[in-house]
Amino acid sequence: MGIFDGLFGKSNNDEKKEKKVIPWIPLSSLDQLNEIAEKSKNKTQVIFKHSTTCGISRMVMNIFQETYVLDKEQADLYYLDLHSFRSVSNEVGIKFQVMHQSPQLLVIKGGEAIAHSSHGGINDILLEEYI
Repeated sequence: MGIFDGLFGKSNNDEKKEKKVIPWIPLSSLDQLNEIAEKSKNKTQVIFKHSTTCGISRMVMNIFQETYVLDKEQADLYYLDLHSFRSVSNEVGIKFQVMHQSPQLLVIKGGEAIAHSSHGGINDILLEEYI
């Protein structure tokens, strides 16, 4: 019976993996970009630009969520759905002087992007180094 339990979803391990809660702040307005720049003078701000229609973006985001280690006192973490808020996405590139890519992660400190990467490089950024 044990083999069938494993095949059909039952497990001997009664503990379920606890899902990590990420402190996302939706980024949906142009006004927020000025707030992010201002807040970055005292606290690290992070923007994750995500394409909801891209499988690579979804994969990168899942890995990012699994490995995210900061708490909300250390940094503010913004989520930008670039399809729903294309004008905001475009302005992110202009304001912080980075070429648009997706997925993309920007670390904002002192009013400017001090680190950024896209695709698999996102998960190579060690955010704790920028706190």
